[in-house]
Amino acid sequence: MIGIIDYGMGNLGSVTNAFRFLGLDAKIIVRKEEMEQCKAVLLPGVGAFGDCMSHLEEHDFVDAIRCWVQAGKPMMGICLGLQALFGSSEEAPGVVGLNILPGTVKRFDLPRELKVPQIGWNRVRQARPDCPMFQNIEDSSFFYLVHSYYVSPEDMSVAAGCTEYGIEYCSCVWKDNVFATQFHPEKSQAAGLQMLRNFNAWATTV
Repeated sequence: MIGIIDYGMGNLGSVTNAFRFLGLDAKIIVRKEEMEQCKAVLLPGVGAFGDCMSHLEEHDFVDAIRCWVQAGKPMMGICLGLQALFGSSEEAPGVVGLNILPGTVKRFDLPRELKVPQIGWNRVRQARPDCPMFQNIEDSSFFYLVHSYYVSPEDMSVAAGCTEYGIEYCSCVWKDNVFATQFHPEKSQAAGLQMLRNFNAWATTV
């Protein structure tokens, strides 16, 4: 079973519906103890970095997620769930993230003609074609994004995919047992649904 972490912020309905549509075993979990029943966990999120970390603390998930990753168990983050994996964000100075991946989260600083937040469909270039989450997905497929901030890893080798929006930025990461996307696979039609299938299959092999 894949556990979808409910910490009071997130696109739980659309993520859950996507797994249900695919016929995959996934369940919303509200307590860290429920993670023990899961083969993998998924951290969704919509909103602000500071609120995200505050809610994760309140729901007692911060140390549980860190321990899960350190134990080598598979995890996926979506949107804010990607940003929370990093150490800090310009959106919330002084707030410490999960710090699973070294780096920070930056706000778009773009020409006036490019709107912030970026809302809509954009291409994802596969920087790591060997990433199992890209299996049966064409390079530069379109995915759906809604965000004003983007992750800036210290080690760009973790960038599995990149997207151009005024600049080229890291739009998904993959390192060992952790995969996360800035885009929303659950809202990205065929390519996104295939990515969720791939994550489910990969989670049984990690």
